[in-house]
Amino acid sequence: MTTEVVKSHLVVAQNASGRNMNVPIYRMKGARPGPTVYIQSSIHGAEVQGNVVIYHLIQRLKNMDICGEIILVPNCNPIGTNIKAGEYTLGRFDPVNGTNWNRGYFYDKGSVETFANTVTPEESIAGIKQRFRQHLTNAINEKLAEPWGLGLAQQLNLKLQQLAVNADYVLDLHNGPVSTRHIYIPEYAKDSAALFNIPHCIFIPNIFAGALDEATFCPWWTLREHVKSRLDRDVSFDVEAFTLEMGSQEVINFSEGAIDAASIISYLNAKSAFYQCDVKPESMQRIGVNLRDYKTLFTDWGGMVEYLAKPGHAITKGQPLAQILNIDDLDNNNGSKLLNAPCDLIPILHFPSASVLSGTQLYKVFTNYYSIT
Repeated sequence: MTTEVVKSHLVVAQNASGRNMNVPIYRMKGARPGPTVYIQSSIHGAEVQGNVVIYHLIQRLKNMDICGEIILVPNCNPIGTNIKAGEYTLGRFDPVNGTNWNRGYFYDKGSVETFANTVTPEESIAGIKQRFRQHLTNAINEKLAEPWGLGLAQQLNLKLQQLAVNADYVLDLHNGPVSTRHIYIPEYAKDSAALFNIPHCIFIPNIFAGALDEATFCPWWTLREHVKSRLDRDVSFDVEAFTLEMGSQEVINFSEGAIDAASIISYLNAKSAFYQCDVKPESMQRIGVNLRDYKTLFTDWGGMVEYLAKPGHAITKGQPLAQILNIDDLDNNNGSKLLNAPCDLIPILHFPSASVLSGTQLYKVFTNYYSIT
């Protein structure tokens, strides 16, 4: 069978000439009931691999029997994508206000707790979900209508959040600077780690820091805990959200994008998004870490760096991570030195440039990690 792709456009900003900046929205709806899925990419302008993943998803989904609806929004931040300095994309922050493009989504814990007090013991899960989604939609719309206005990044985030608010499964596709593939997973959805073909998994608590995955799962997680506490009723709303880091920024790779698309399809198939689909997660080693053990190694020096430890490859305590060149000491024994691992770790990503200032986030690494398969 062939599934129709319905394309529309959303105005997310206006440039200084008053011209609209749009993002494409691809909707694919099946004939059978099922979950609603929302997938976006490139909220940070340099993180472009997710766009080729969405391309492969659309090509495959057109020939699949979808249950429910899948909404795909590639290149969801055209402003960030077009902020260039020479050959580099400077699309991580709103250049006017300095705001991280991925930190302006909306979550109001107090509002969720207020709603939780309206849930009755006999109300169905479907009824609670319908009312709560309307509650969340109203809150986002009210925030967008703020009489004093909002910064560009938050306007963009809230317009995207409007598209995602009714989804059961939300996937936000990102990239690291120089990075191996990894995924952020809410602690309550730990079992879903084995449904993606992603080797490195970070388990995160119910804490909101402004990102889309948190803005999606924090309300449902909080609602569940309050209903359980107030009514002694353990409810499951089957809403999950993840940030998928699909390798390094500033590059796309079509063959790896096809592999990533298959990984996402394997997850969605396990969540009943398809009829008669045989795509399953691969048997592979998956390594987990709690967010508190996902450490950042900052430098206390400046210099030129060769990155010796490759993302995804385990390093034991005392092994070299990097070799540093000190320009002011090329004539003596201090011209070069090694930076060694402070403990057993797995590098996940590192700074993209060889020129490093003191205080730079040089590496992000797994410590106290463990096998989850």
